[in-house]
Amino acid sequence: MMYTHNKIHTKKRLLEPKKVKLATVSGVVTTKPSLITYVDTHLPMEVITTKSFQVFPNEGNREPIICEVEAGNFGNSVGLRNSGMKIALQEIQELRKNHTFRALLNISLSASTVEDFITLVGAFEEVADILELNFSCPHAAKGFGSDIGTSVEISSMYMREIKKAFPNCKALIFPKLTPNVDNIGEIASSLIENGADGLVAINTVGPVIHIDPTSKQPILQNALGGKGGKSGSWIFDRALQCIKEIRQAVGDEIPIIGMGGVSHAHHASEMIASGANVVGVGSAFAKVNQKMWKSYIEELKSETQKRVDDPSIKEKHCISYYNTDSSMSYHQRTIIKKELLGNDTLLLTMDGRYDFSSGQFIFVWLPGVGEKPFSVATVDPFTLIVKKRGAFTQALFALEEQDLLYVRGLYGSSVQTLSTKKALLIAGGTGVAVLPSLANKLHKEEVEVTTFVGTSNDMSNPFEKELQQYGTCTTINDDGVVARVLDVVNQHLSDVTDLGCYLVGPTAFMSKAAEMLVDKGVNKEHILLSLELNTMCGVGLCGECACGDRLTCQWGTFMSYDYILTHAKELL
Repeated sequence: MMYTHNKIHTKKRLLEPKKVKLATVSGVVTTKPSLITYVDTHLPMEVITTKSFQVFPNEGNREPIICEVEAGNFGNSVGLRNSGMKIALQEIQELRKNHTFRALLNISLSASTVEDFITLVGAFEEVADILELNFSCPHAAKGFGSDIGTSVEISSMYMREIKKAFPNCKALIFPKLTPNVDNIGEIASSLIENGADGLVAINTVGPVIHIDPTSKQPILQNALGGKGGKSGSWIFDRALQCIKEIRQAVGDEIPIIGMGGVSHAHHASEMIASGANVVGVGSAFAKVNQKMWKSYIEELKSETQKRVDDPSIKEKHCISYYNTDSSMSYHQRTIIKKELLGNDTLLLTMDGRYDFSSGQFIFVWLPGVGEKPFSVATVDPFTLIVKKRGAFTQALFALEEQDLLYVRGLYGSSVQTLSTKKALLIAGGTGVAVLPSLANKLHKEEVEVTTFVGTSNDMSNPFEKELQQYGTCTTINDDGVVARVLDVVNQHLSDVTDLGCYLVGPTAFMSKAAEMLVDKGVNKEHILLSLELNTMCGVGLCGECACGDRLTCQWGTFMSYDYILTHAKELL
């Protein structure tokens, strides 16, 4: 069924006075269909904004793409990473078909030519309440984002031509403005004169180079020499100034979605007093665990409403769910030992200890090269297993003893072990890194632990002796048969009574193992899979690690087979 538009009603909702209205912002949280549905269902937001979509897919920049040089002050250089118009449109059409939205859907669009913007508007107007034109991304390639929005003439020409192509566009059109100008009011006024229905402001400030205080090196990686936009607390004052100037320039009847550094009720209420009809919440989500997002947004909204109703309230109200410590600080480590476990597998030992639990992970960063997430293998000594896969892991292989690397985290949550008397642990390849901590935890809970580890012929199991301390451990070489260890488990497993199963390794390996265990009679809820999903931030912003409506960087890597089949079957 095609979505029925009502532009008059949409604008009326946005302009409704005295009612606090919140929005997600482009590129944060609501970046995938499952997360859009989650936010619309569980969080009291009036506007949900997608990431910026382009005509063709864009892989964006290499990690790191987000940094936090001071608590609450973020830098970002995602580089407009997106799946492209074709896939994005299919996903949103499917959303419209299967989900009735409570919030307004704001679809963000990015292009470097008027023609591409016209193509995008034509594609998405059927499924959007609002179309946000990204005239403001500060770290996009030349021709995109702020290359458009910093010029009154260019941005107005774009708006005029888009409006000419769609004089009766089914969705409202809202350009998103850059704060990196001296005449934002003039730009805003000209865009309205040339057909814009409303405005979004501000995008990130900058770009600037973000220097890590520990390594003294630039953190972000891109074609701009590591420059990235500023978001979070340190741009709040600039955002307020911009909203005031825009409101003064366009009058009271133009809806404005205002954002930039909002994390607490006094921020949101000031944003509204400055002229915003809707307040965007972005980087603040990185400071609140996903399990508390609903409580956080409910409190933010209710406390802001109190201030809107009674402007005499001036004291600051800091929400308890908000983490005031830095979530992305890097710590220097020295490599003290390298050990090859096979042709393409390396055991790295660093100085000191690193306390963690199974289900959690860290990021390892090499300045100028990139960063990737890893499971910690052992606490003391602090060890990692590295599988040679791409440029970053090749760089790790090239390091020597006494070389430095940088680590941030922990991310995710400790696995919630199953209430069973027996536990079966199955690992494939480097997934074995997850098992020592897990086996130790189960052993302390007086669970009978049986472990099977599958390796390739040229890889050893460095933790076999340790795992045998917590129960039995059998290592099976593949001998040229993919996942041969599962055949061995299948032959030996007869009694599944009161059995909990924990699977780690490649997704295809775990999927095959889970199917085998179900055939043996194991309850799907008693099978946990450790999902090594792509993740680029670790703090809940990018949405890349979504498993259904859960982020593994928040919930932990272990998810039940039953949950995955119900909410994220496509991952298998």
